[in-house]
Amino acid sequence: MARAQKKASDEGRTIVFIDESGFYLTPAVVRTYAPRGQTPVIREYLTRDHVSAISAVTPDGKLYLQKQMESYRGQHAVAFLRHLLRHIAGKLLVIWDGSPIHRSRVVKDFLSDGGAKRIWLERLPAYAPDLNPDEGIWRYLKYVELRNVTSGNLADLAHQLSKATRRLRRKVTIIQACFAWAGLSV
Repeated sequence: MARAQKKASDEGRTIVFIDESGFYLTPAVVRTYAPRGQTPVIREYLTRDHVSAISAVTPDGKLYLQKQMESYRGQHAVAFLRHLLRHIAGKLLVIWDGSPIHRSRVVKDFLSDGGAKRIWLERLPAYAPDLNPDEGIWRYLKYVELRNVTSGNLADLAHQLSKATRRLRRKVTIIQACFAWAGLSV
């Protein structure tokens, strides 16, 4: 990780951490308060349907997020990398986990077809999600912004996720705190 940060500093690259997550119709239930003797009830639908999301965070507190109704594959990761290239000027140091979609042929083809001119990819060590500040973003979205939120369908859940993301983008200190949580300085 230190070698990657030195490379980013030497080459003027923006460091970007990327991760994917799923948001299910079953709510992230957290403690709530109710009058004594009136236990709160959250109605939920038991289903495996979910909204998939991919996001990127930068040390200066920027959050980029896309969502879709199907699981992410290699071509979706490439589309997100292109999205980042459109929105972040200069060269990027992308740090992500060893997910199979990140190692797919489509990602390798994208890099060999010119993507490597602006993107340098680094992989996090295996089984070390706590090194990725983006994990803190998922935790914050699920257990703070979307706590106890129930949605009857995926469209409503996607809408709730969009609203939560807009709120979080205005909280730069929370995004930067995710870097501190991962043991990284900003």
